[in-house]
Amino acid sequence: MYKHLMVTTDGSKLSDKAVRVAAKLALALQAKLTVFHVRLEWASEMYSEGFMLGGYTYQSQTDFDRDRTAGADKLLGGAGKIAEAAHIKFTLLHVAAAQPYAAIIAAAGKQRCDCIVMASHGRRGLSALMLGSETQKVLTHSAVPVLVIR
Repeated sequence: MYKHLMVTTDGSKLSDKAVRVAAKLALALQAKLTVFHVRLEWASEMYSEGFMLGGYTYQSQTDFDRDRTAGADKLLGGAGKIAEAAHIKFTLLHVAAAQPYAAIIAAAGKQRCDCIVMASHGRRGLSALMLGSETQKVLTHSAVPVLVIR
């Protein structure tokens, strides 16, 4: 069966549920678990004059990366506690990317994961169309099986 699961998290209650399910599944299968987070990537256009005039202050790329890395470390620390409580072998990993779904698929390949576990908010209709779904994009583009948690 599966030997190495990857679960994605954004720190939400629903993604914490996905981490718990993935940890239980990893325990049952005696599989490794990689807990993965995609943090926001620096984009210089985020700090264009229009944004600065709109009340936003400029943040250097170094400060931005430091803040996002610290946030990702904190978020993964919480998910790591869930995995640790399940008494499984796990790794915490985060990357910066503009397209989270592509980063998830790439990381699953690089880590040699054979199943991706993700949460889905289950949006339907216009909100699903407007917001898009990283889970749907992973389902569409991944060659690795994806387990969706609701």
